[in-house]
Amino acid sequence: MRHLLLLPLLAVAGLAHGQKKTKTPPPPPKKPLTHAVYDSWKSVTYRTLSNDGAWAIYTANPQEGDGTAIVYGLKKPLTDSLRRAADIRVGYGSDFVFYKIKPPFALVQDAKRKKKKKEDMPKDSLGIYALGSGKIEKIANVPSFKVPEKARGFLAYQVETAVRKDTARKAAKPRKKESDENGYRLIVRNTASGQQSVYPYVTEYEFSKNGKRLAFISTGNDSTQKIPSVQVIDLATGQSQKVYEAKGKSKKLTFDETGDQLAFVADPDTNAKSLVRYHKLYYWKAGEVQARKAADETGQKPGWLVSGDAPLSFAKDGSKLFFGVAPKPVVADTTLLPEEIVQVEVWSHSDQHLQPQQKVTLEQDRKRAYTAVWDPASGRQVTLGTPTLPDIYPANEGRADYVLATSDTAYSHAHWDWNPHTDAYLLSTKNGSVRPVAKNIVGNVRLSPEGKYAYWFSLPDTAWFAWSVQSGKTFQLTKGRSFADEDDDHPDYPRAYGLAGWTKGDEQVYLYDKYDLWAVTPGSEPVRLTSGRNDKKSYRYIRLDPEERTIDPSKPLLLRQFSEPTKATGYANLSNGQISVLYQGDFDVTDNVVKAKNTNDILFTRSTFQEYPDLLATDLTFKAPKKISALGDQMKPYRWGSVELVHWVSGDGQPLDGLLYKPEGFDPSKKYPMITYFYEKESDNLHLFATPGPVSSARNNYAYSVSNGYLVFVPDIVYRDGYPGQSAYSCIIPGVLKLLENSWVDRGRLGIVGHSWGGYQTAYLITQTHLFKTSVPGAPVANMSSAYGGIRWGTGMSRQAQYEHTQSRIGGTLWEKPLNFIENSPLFFLPNVQTPALILHNDDDDAVPWYQGIELYMGLKRLGKPAWMINYNGEKHGNRLRKNQKDWTIRMWQYLDYYLKDAPAPKWMADGLPMVEKGINQRLEPAGK
Repeated sequence: MRHLLLLPLLAVAGLAHGQKKTKTPPPPPKKPLTHAVYDSWKSVTYRTLSNDGAWAIYTANPQEGDGTAIVYGLKKPLTDSLRRAADIRVGYGSDFVFYKIKPPFALVQDAKRKKKKKEDMPKDSLGIYALGSGKIEKIANVPSFKVPEKARGFLAYQVETAVRKDTARKAAKPRKKESDENGYRLIVRNTASGQQSVYPYVTEYEFSKNGKRLAFISTGNDSTQKIPSVQVIDLATGQSQKVYEAKGKSKKLTFDETGDQLAFVADPDTNAKSLVRYHKLYYWKAGEVQARKAADETGQKPGWLVSGDAPLSFAKDGSKLFFGVAPKPVVADTTLLPEEIVQVEVWSHSDQHLQPQQKVTLEQDRKRAYTAVWDPASGRQVTLGTPTLPDIYPANEGRADYVLATSDTAYSHAHWDWNPHTDAYLLSTKNGSVRPVAKNIVGNVRLSPEGKYAYWFSLPDTAWFAWSVQSGKTFQLTKGRSFADEDDDHPDYPRAYGLAGWTKGDEQVYLYDKYDLWAVTPGSEPVRLTSGRNDKKSYRYIRLDPEERTIDPSKPLLLRQFSEPTKATGYANLSNGQISVLYQGDFDVTDNVVKAKNTNDILFTRSTFQEYPDLLATDLTFKAPKKISALGDQMKPYRWGSVELVHWVSGDGQPLDGLLYKPEGFDPSKKYPMITYFYEKESDNLHLFATPGPVSSARNNYAYSVSNGYLVFVPDIVYRDGYPGQSAYSCIIPGVLKLLENSWVDRGRLGIVGHSWGGYQTAYLITQTHLFKTSVPGAPVANMSSAYGGIRWGTGMSRQAQYEHTQSRIGGTLWEKPLNFIENSPLFFLPNVQTPALILHNDDDDAVPWYQGIELYMGLKRLGKPAWMINYNGEKHGNRLRKNQKDWTIRMWQYLDYYLKDAPAPKWMADGLPMVEKGINQRLEPAGK
């Protein structure tokens, strides 16, 4: 629906003499948020500007249901709404908006309930919206569409033909069925003239970036073109050229930057059951009649093949074609019956990767390919990657005659060390010759944009290094200054604050310390560009152009500013060595600033806990920003709340910050229940908006909490090596006691909630204090000694490093510090517990082993402590299915309300949920009803 923005009517200054004035009715009283709000709550999930800066396009999508895209005129008073819009692309010429129109949510749900087949499910449509006129064209049954990335005037889309099911066609020979395998009709349209061409049974199609050509793969139409083919269309003339024709399948269409070169891979084997696929790499150049074979199995190492899974890419200047090769796969003996095949794992001390790691990466390993390069001019091919040098990074967008190769194979057997260990080399793209860069770099190595330096942050040295390709000399870039995390409290090397990028010619690299931005020329002293340390304000560079390769210091640089003491944020310019503040205040702004390609128009958001992050439009001066979305109006019917910084001193004498959320209309003469929620450090999030929604884990939604009359305390925590549990106690409990000095905190109604690392700390604290009336430990580690030897199933990695060096912070092995493992494990102190616990732990948890939750639950149950454990079958570390998120959110709040507000107990708490009722009854209703 289209809405013209009208000028407001002038208010009438006075009424006729004697006319009776009417009273404005008072607004309805605000109501608390409920779980029923979540599905319809809308958020901006996509935002962009047209290249000319005239139009802003954003989505206002509910969490569940039908969304809308808004087209907002920044130069014209026009606003349109595009219903159920998704996969939005704004035309390069700022003339059209192309988008998928999703079928109505209710219609899809109904079709699922009726168990309709895939081909009978409601289909997407294509929407074409003309910017300016507001005209909309809709095309039904469109599985995909594409437009050129850097050109206007063309659109390509596939159409799935609706199949008639009348009896009259049964006698005729059935035509070839359209499908993902056989392809669909491809329509190529000139959007200026409206002329279009149709090509049948297309499986893959691709525009060149500059819109010069389009290539597509057709499986043939069973009449005039029976053999599959690859065709190229010259979009200026509309002429198509068949550059390849053969039985089998082709894929991976890839143009170079100019659109004059095309590559693809082809598999001539028509037997779908073949276990080994002999792909060929093909190359076509404008002016040539046919594509020519560039590589096949004969040009590889013995037993190696061209990969059909690896991506293809041309160098930016078109001088090289990078592709993938791989050893011939190991195949099964198909003559064996299933009962004759032994399924066995052998875990060996010599394994480079643990068997669980190999299981996680199994499909990836089956498709693993190693980079090779082909020279179109000479036809020379060089294999660059190998199993011992698996990772290849082209230099200077592929234009250089070398690549960076890295390998961790010499160190990957040390499963207890999660720090990256890397050997780095340069490989020649001409002959594959190897040039060493450095051995055993404890860090990640990358190339500068123009390939003049390999650079890395060395964790043991807490310093940045750069290695010159020209001289082979290594420079320590940050000698004598700290560019590592000053506040890191892990028993491990602190990480770097990162970098903003390199300048043109790789002359300087811009690095961050805790507060400031520094320019470093390799071989020279760092130069500080900002002055944030004195005021404890940090500055971080915002890249406005997604295609930017290098920083241009001759132009103003946009920076995000953050005040550590007040948590205020803003934007500033760095120009000619001077900082000028553009926009700042007691709110949160992000580095997600969207800029129009051809103008200085931008979109950004500003938020606080009480202010929704609606979209603001302005230019790079940040003067007079205009709010163009109004999703904050959703808050008006509901009670919200406020948040403030609080301060206290830990048991170790450390000054600490935290957040305290209060209900709207807070009355200090009343008493409020309080929930303590934490992870590590959260106080920097003072101004973040909290979107109402179901939680996936034992988390606290601050908006829901305060809307329903709870205080929420979120303390920061600092840790001592070897004593994570005691550290949490030393930070959290003094903070709670400090707040209890206020009469408005109800001492008898304190809850504690945390998930994962927060779940561990929650479980630990209830063994050390009786302060809390109830607790919700989610995915907790109960026994560090048993968890230490386990596997993180999501990655297949050993958990040992987690306890020795990372989050668990023990700082040694189980054999070196057995007492620390015991003293920090809740399991050994369960007899002390007087606090009921609701444990969330899922049986497919891929981060914290499920048996940890079971150990905690069984210990509490045996000791006669009130305890419940919620397990969503097949879910991982947090609930991913929305149905489970909503169910868990309801149960968690039923539980908390029971203990902290004297609400009725639900049946699942009072009577459990027998297995025979699983999936049938949820028992969410109050007990006794």
